[in-house]
Amino acid sequence: MYVQADLTQLALDLTIGLSAEDRFERLLAVVRRRVNCDAAALLVFKDQQFIPLAIDGLFTEVLGRRFKISEHPRLEAIARAGDVVRFPSDSQLPDPYDGLIPNHSDNLQVHACIGLPLIAHDRLIGALTIDGFNPQQFDSFSDSELRVISALAAASLNTALLMQKLESQVVEVSSDTEVLNRHASQQEIIGQSTEIQSLKQQISAVANTDLSVLITGETGVGKELVAAAIHNQSTRADKPLIYLNCAALPESVAESELFGHVKGAFTGAISHRQGKFELANNGTLFLDEIGELPLSLQAKLLRVLQFGELQRVGSDKSLKVNTRIITATNRILHQEATEGRFRFDLYHRLSVFPIHVPPLRERGRDIVLLTGFFLERCKTKLGLTHVSITPSAQLLLEQYAWPGNVRELEHAIHRAAVLAKAELKTAYISLSDKHFQFDPVVIQPQVNVSNDPAVQVVPVVQAIEAPSAIAAEFRESSLLDTTILGLKASTEAYQRQLIRQVLAANQQNWAMCARVLQVDTGNLHRLAKRLGLKT
Repeated sequence: MYVQADLTQLALDLTIGLSAEDRFERLLAVVRRRVNCDAAALLVFKDQQFIPLAIDGLFTEVLGRRFKISEHPRLEAIARAGDVVRFPSDSQLPDPYDGLIPNHSDNLQVHACIGLPLIAHDRLIGALTIDGFNPQQFDSFSDSELRVISALAAASLNTALLMQKLESQVVEVSSDTEVLNRHASQQEIIGQSTEIQSLKQQISAVANTDLSVLITGETGVGKELVAAAIHNQSTRADKPLIYLNCAALPESVAESELFGHVKGAFTGAISHRQGKFELANNGTLFLDEIGELPLSLQAKLLRVLQFGELQRVGSDKSLKVNTRIITATNRILHQEATEGRFRFDLYHRLSVFPIHVPPLRERGRDIVLLTGFFLERCKTKLGLTHVSITPSAQLLLEQYAWPGNVRELEHAIHRAAVLAKAELKTAYISLSDKHFQFDPVVIQPQVNVSNDPAVQVVPVVQAIEAPSAIAAEFRESSLLDTTILGLKASTEAYQRQLIRQVLAANQQNWAMCARVLQVDTGNLHRLAKRLGLKT
């Protein structure tokens, strides 16, 4: 029987200044205690998919998953029902949490399952799912009691969503109208770490301004996602977001790509052509790898930024543009400018609001959430019924240093899923340690083509031990026992061990070490100082 005191507590939680996360966790705690379920989840409905906001009794990676209703029949039934949904204990519909409940890795063949759609202003905003291993676990609860839980959960979720809209200055047109989807991207920044929360705050702070933003960070950290988030939260969101990779531009065509050209300006210019600045007029232009832009073009780019005027190649006519600039680089631009490879005046113009995207190894448990996100994406791409990961394999991913960051994690998971599917020959797979065999890194020799004896030829470097083997050694080492050192100290100890090993394999050459680890040399030196490897 649902207790009045708990109803009162849930109602009071709606009126006090709790964070959304705390409110959701308290909600699930009360639900699990009173309904006596084995697992519960609160999900928000957005873009025809359910996104977990809080979980109880499920693996943490569930928070990173995105459940498209077209791929999950139970969730689709909840979304369309409009009322309490009691699934038969022997329902043949696959459960979205199969293999995602600790100590219960098998299919949930026979179990009790209830879905509560959460409705606000006659619109579906989320769902509350309740699972129990005993098929008769929820028989004593009436639909009316469950509707009370559903109403309170809907009110809690709606309050949090309204607060989020107010904070991001997004206006809802009316109570029964869908919130305007401002050029929404299908990608999002996944993570709950302090570093990612700070990053999202910076994005929100600068999005509704016209300031130039310089996004820095290592390769693979997600700089494009940050640029898209800034644009999508800005007043220009209904205008184009134009992308240009400066590193992929041959110098001969770079000016035309940026500023356009007129017919006859050069051989092959058979018609007038708009450049990226014109295409992004009143919108946003994202210049990726800005550090690769030739010096000859940097002065022309600076003029556009200063005066909002450009000239197409071959034309004397000036055109006015109102384009916001977002740039990104994995280089240290200040150092590039100091060494004469980048204009100082352009650097200062671009870095009015610098944003640094943290590397994956500094984001703690975000690796778990990202794993869940990519596993769910794998399921769709590979046509699988279910994809999960064993706890030991998840630990392996958490202990690896990820020199390629989020992109490397995504590729590793996709590769492991392909291997597991081929090995198991089934649509229901679980990824284990053996599916994550990271390749050893080999540095190829550079060839001295100048015939100049003063030019040093880089010797062949032997392959270093595979990171998975290093991680295994790390786990087995009593000196690096995480239960003694704690997470932060253990992570730093692992980083020291990996850097020392790569340095030893490369004759203590720091530049070569940075190449092997796929990190910026300056970042490696700073990390080494912080870890006590350098004075």
